[in-house]
Amino acid sequence: METIYQFLTGDGLGHLVRAVAVFVLGFFLARLITATVDRFVGPRVPSHRLLLRRAVWYGLMFLIVATTLRQVGFDLSVLLGAAGILTVAVGFASQTSASNLISGIFLLTERPFTVGDVIQANGTTGEVISIDLISVKLRTFDNVLVRLPNEMLLKSQITNLTAFPIRRFDLTLPVAFESDVDAVKRVLLGLAAQNPLVLDEPAPAFGIKGFSSAGSPTALEIQLSVWGAAATFSAMRDGLQAEIHRALAAGGLPVRWPVPQDPTKEVA
Repeated sequence: METIYQFLTGDGLGHLVRAVAVFVLGFFLARLITATVDRFVGPRVPSHRLLLRRAVWYGLMFLIVATTLRQVGFDLSVLLGAAGILTVAVGFASQTSASNLISGIFLLTERPFTVGDVIQANGTTGEVISIDLISVKLRTFDNVLVRLPNEMLLKSQITNLTAFPIRRFDLTLPVAFESDVDAVKRVLLGLAAQNPLVLDEPAPAFGIKGFSSAGSPTALEIQLSVWGAAATFSAMRDGLQAEIHRALAAGGLPVRWPVPQDPTKEVA
């Protein structure tokens, strides 16, 4: 009690008041600076906006806490020494986190994807909703959150499905060798031209991929290639395939299906 009394009646009370004032003022100033940086700088780096906001906020709060402790006479050298020892201990105990942290820096520098892109990685396909220092978070098409460690992403193949504004869809159909290929070409290109989601440029293309390799030629593999906007790619792909299916069912697509060969029959 005597120590507390001496603190309150001496210079300690003044230091405490100044420390509280510094912390309160610094807290609101940190919020103002963080909001200002987020407003004016954040839109320029949309994929790193959350990371930038957190870095500014925690950096300012560290300075404010250090200044507050200094006002009450706390020896910061002791704090820094303890922080150094703690850092070494945590470093040994969290090598995986450190690896993810370094990998995150490389990902932020290389920028193979940004927030809002749809990527495929480690067997998962989803929209990138967050790029953090330790991990990347995806939202799958069935609305499930998936967290991928940065180290795993750096080591694995990443396919960015929305990196470019347009994508190509290749549809392969096996048809009988004696089918009228020219007629099939006219019908398929006509269906592509009628689909509003298929782009006119690059123009749809029709080609023959090859012949059946089993014995004498019994089938052709024809391919229709069309381009569509990345944002509507799934709708374009599904719609075109549905139109081709209807044409096949109605007999409007003059194809004959290849007859499977008997594997036990020897080819002369």
